[in-house]
Amino acid sequence: MRLTVKVKPFAKKEGVSVNANGTLEVAVSAPPEKGKANERLVELLAEHFGVAKSKIRIVSGHTKRQKVVEVNLPQDN
Repeated sequence: MRLTVKVKPFAKKEGVSVNANGTLEVAVSAPPEKGKANERLVELLAEHFGVAKSKIRIVSGHTKRQKVVEVNLPQDN
């Protein structure tokens, strides 16, 4: 599944929430330098969806606050 995510770096409290228009907002304490905020984003989304970090991929927006993220959720058989 693909999601639009808004990242808020330098947050005092980390977490995942949904805003009024349905976009995920992820607050990360890491700075937006050298990919640190992106790494923390992947970690928080993996925890939120209960999947391994390898199942989360940033598709676009690597250097922007608004990103498109792909999450490979396990299939129910």
